[in-house]
Amino acid sequence: MEASPGRNFSHASFVFSGFDGLQKHRQLLALPLCASYLVVLLGNGLLVLVVLRTESLKGPMYVLIAALCAVDLLAATAIVPKMLLGLLFDWNRISLASCLAQMFSTHFLSSLESTLLLAMALDRYLAVCQPLRYTEMVGASALSRLLLLALVRSGSIMATLVSLAGSLRFCGSDVIRHCYCDHMALVNLACGSTERNMVAGLAVIVCFVGVDIPLIFFSYVKILDAALRAATASEDRRKAFHTCGTHLMVMMCFYLVGSVTFLSHNLNIAIPTNVNTLMGVAYILLPATINPVIYGVRTKEIRSGFLKLFSAKRVSAAGTTKT
Repeated sequence: MEASPGRNFSHASFVFSGFDGLQKHRQLLALPLCASYLVVLLGNGLLVLVVLRTESLKGPMYVLIAALCAVDLLAATAIVPKMLLGLLFDWNRISLASCLAQMFSTHFLSSLESTLLLAMALDRYLAVCQPLRYTEMVGASALSRLLLLALVRSGSIMATLVSLAGSLRFCGSDVIRHCYCDHMALVNLACGSTERNMVAGLAVIVCFVGVDIPLIFFSYVKILDAALRAATASEDRRKAFHTCGTHLMVMMCFYLVGSVTFLSHNLNIAIPTNVNTLMGVAYILLPATINPVIYGVRTKEIRSGFLKLFSAKRVSAAGTTKT
């Protein structure tokens, strides 16, 4: 509906208008999006499979890497199929219930990723800086409690955020200027007061970015310091800088893009709609594309597990062919 009868009316569905400035070329956007999604599925799916099927990769760090890749895969799946349908067939309408479900999924999984990145940084800190106590402090029970805490933390916070958005009335425009149900993109369409939603959005930023980033940065600084003091050769120092630097850059990109996307609405920062939409997509797809390479291909043990797993499959297939 283009016109609303009054404040007692509330839209039951909405239309995405992401990349509306590229209307004539929207279908062309489906090609890189589909390619990126296939890379995400293949990279993250293979890494999770290798960790699950390789007996030597049962340590806490590898479990956390597999969990991170599973979260990335689910986060991309929460938005990309719907985006492709919209770009290819103009199926851009979504019900309010589906919008809120997608909003919870994307924000819950993104916040869960933040918690997993923090857990991985703390795991490496204990392994490098407290090696004698590592086995005692990081075991199966500790890992289970940590994962449960991450689920409860992200689930409770994002459920509150989404329930506040669901309680609003939408009696104005039904056009969401995004390509998926971002929190503030929907809240901006409300016809009543959205002050509570603004405060909740800022609280999420403070809770995850304000807490997780300092702890992650502190952990890697300590890791780097310990590695440099222990390293006797310049090659070892170079590797330490390269590893920690790469991890920090990937994490900072994740947090920076996410924070700008969130805060641009809350603080009324003027960002072109297409740019904001692109940043919202990159916030989901960029980590999902890079993480399997950073934490998988570049990790010697996972790379060895991958080679063993698929060489064993080739041998098994060859034996079956001969018989």
